[in-house]
Amino acid sequence: MDVLGPRETGKFVSTHAKSVTVNQEGIKDVTKEVIAFTSKQKLELNSSAGPDNLLPKATDEDAADFLFVTDVMNFCFWPDKDQPKWNVSWNGRSYTGYYALCAALMKGRQENIPVTDPKFYSVITEEQLGKMLRPEEGSGPVPLLPERVAALRQAGATLIKKYGGTFRACIKEANRSAQALVKLIVREFPSFRDEATYSGRTVSFYKRAQILVGDIWLLYDGKGLGEFSDIDELTVFADYRVPQVLVHFNALQYSDELMERLRKDEVLPNGSAEEVEIRGCTIEAVERITAAVREHFKGDHGFNGISNATQVDHFLWNYRREHADKLECVPFHKTRCIYY
Repeated sequence: MDVLGPRETGKFVSTHAKSVTVNQEGIKDVTKEVIAFTSKQKLELNSSAGPDNLLPKATDEDAADFLFVTDVMNFCFWPDKDQPKWNVSWNGRSYTGYYALCAALMKGRQENIPVTDPKFYSVITEEQLGKMLRPEEGSGPVPLLPERVAALRQAGATLIKKYGGTFRACIKEANRSAQALVKLIVREFPSFRDEATYSGRTVSFYKRAQILVGDIWLLYDGKGLGEFSDIDELTVFADYRVPQVLVHFNALQYSDELMERLRKDEVLPNGSAEEVEIRGCTIEAVERITAAVREHFKGDHGFNGISNATQVDHFLWNYRREHADKLECVPFHKTRCIYY
């Protein structure tokens, strides 16, 4: 059976969803926020690792391979209930989540560990990776360590066997096509194969594959290795934090039953109808927001702000971080898996 791409998945799931609804009035509210933001300032093309030099510079030879290794492990950072978060200290600061992963790898790089060499991570052990990702004192361990080891080993072995030991070769094979690179990543590296069965169809989200391509585009400022002729074809990276922002703005509405389950901190199984509906409707909601923003600035040839789903994703993700206290009352779904 054919697999629906992420954009088609958003349309299909939002049409059939029973527990999640895309609310057009809420879409308008988010659109206003995006327009207000981008009318005042350009959304700078920078990496998702923030302002603290948590990624190599684009001029570094191993920058693309560092992004690859990072995104191979870019999943599931939240702790079990009543357990401390995984924190990593680096350069006098403490980081959590994805930032902690970047910090841990930058620390490893500083300690001369060959973090971007597939000859190293294709045979990495749990002990070695556990040491690299070691938490600061008093914080919890990184979740799913064995799964991260398995993903690294598979990815490293494939790079060595088929791509001369570097992810740069994968980027070049895609010939400046973001869509082609996403397909290559999903085909060659199974840990990125983010699919599910819903209402009789195989649907896909490809969150980590798309975010890897988006990170490359952002790091290289859309030039050189980061030049993609079809970057606007990527959808939002459907995880658990972006839906939280959309619910805050009422762009997504959950059924009373689903909301109650989330308030009780119930973990949704990967591939369950409710999880698929949250992620699929997130894609559809952001597609509508992106289209509305483009329409607003249509004909403005000097416009250089937010114009695609990757940028809307970054706006929403950063909004959540900047307004964390305000969004604390909005429950977000949790799914323990390797896909986000």
